[in-house]
Amino acid sequence: MRKFVSELKGKPVMTDKGMLLGVVSNFVVETDTGQVNHILITPDDSLDTSQYQKDAQGRLAIPFKTLKSVSDVVVVAI
Repeated sequence: MRKFVSELKGKPVMTDKGMLLGVVSNFVVETDTGQVNHILITPDDSLDTSQYQKDAQGRLAIPFKTLKSVSDVVVVAI
């Protein structure tokens, strides 16, 4: 499957267990290799973010390798 980053920004992100994490904000890419390392997620207001790695703006930094599917929502296995 091929998607543009612009198609994913703003999509809701849920765990594979159905918990809403927030919405896609951006991606972290290794410029030397082009590898996508993390999905940056603006967390949902009701989410306890204490157990997640965050960037300087408070967005969740979820490893890209946990991405499982993309449709109306982005699903990650964490």
